[in-house]
Amino acid sequence: MRAASWYGSLVAAATLLVTPPAPAQGGAAGAAARELVEATAPDERRALLLPFSDAARSDWHYTPRRRDGLAWKAMSARQREATTALLRSALSERGHDKVRALMALEITLRELESFGLSRDPENYAIALYGDPGRGGWGWRIEGHHLSLHFSLEGERYVATLPQFFGANPARVPRDVGRGAPPAGFRLLGGEEDTAREWLASLDDAQRGIAVFERRPYGDIVSRNAARAQPLEAAGLGFGAMNAAQQALVLRLVAVFAEHLRPELAQARLTRVRAAPLESIRVGWAGSTAPGEPFYFRVQGATFLIEFDNSGGNHVHSVWRDFDGDFGRDVLREHYRRAEGSAHRHAAR
Repeated sequence: MRAASWYGSLVAAATLLVTPPAPAQGGAAGAAARELVEATAPDERRALLLPFSDAARSDWHYTPRRRDGLAWKAMSARQREATTALLRSALSERGHDKVRALMALEITLRELESFGLSRDPENYAIALYGDPGRGGWGWRIEGHHLSLHFSLEGERYVATLPQFFGANPARVPRDVGRGAPPAGFRLLGGEEDTAREWLASLDDAQRGIAVFERRPYGDIVSRNAARAQPLEAAGLGFGAMNAAQQALVLRLVAVFAEHLRPELAQARLTRVRAAPLESIRVGWAGSTAPGEPFYFRVQGATFLIEFDNSGGNHVHSVWRDFDGDFGRDVLREHYRRAEGSAHRHAAR
């Protein structure tokens, strides 16, 4: 089986997510989340339902650790169906498959590593923040190499960041069977290939500016910060590129949003375009040869994308919004207006 076709043909027992009879549409997030709550025993809801606070939501990571929320391996069939419906309210079909494939990479690690028995493809947890479908609320799916965060106002998605995808191995070296991805599979291959296409388009002078460090950093620089801060202005500026190179940069940015439903991906890209494109810089660190350690980042006035492969076959990638992570900017304005309305009402 070719690696490129594997997304659509995972074995159900290994892919972990049960497809519901009718995929949920974009406005059904609240209904799916409420169904998950109803399917959860009262004594288990404390783990699933968390406060819609900055402190609770910004405590995230992409390494193996104890996770807040309800783990897939602890779910009943009804809970799994509700969770899948919630995922489908935000993810495209390809994005849903991407999450499933990332989980199945734990099967690969289990076979490749000497300590692989600790790898668990069902150790991915859903957490709900606030009161689903009412006011500001959110949800998260998180586990090893995955941390996706979604913020809503009622039934409307207002933010889909932070976003973390990792892949180990970045390219699967051999078939291990048992529902794992096949040899040659690359979970984040599209992101890397588009970045390399851009790099190959540069002339010598441009490349001398774009490649700003000889070695990568060992990980994404922003790590799991509760609030992302702009990194140093390194790399080649958008204005120093020709039209074809600029188009490649915008395509590269878009690839990092392709797991979302089209309307949510477009909303994120519209936010990128709302700031001056001339503020964008693209930088590369480490080797430019395939298979060797490297790192790249795309940074604009409002956002940061990082992609690190410091080990040569182990990728970490992240997209952060400096003001909009966890929907902070939109929901802050919402509550400001609500408080102002309450004050005006009280003054009557």
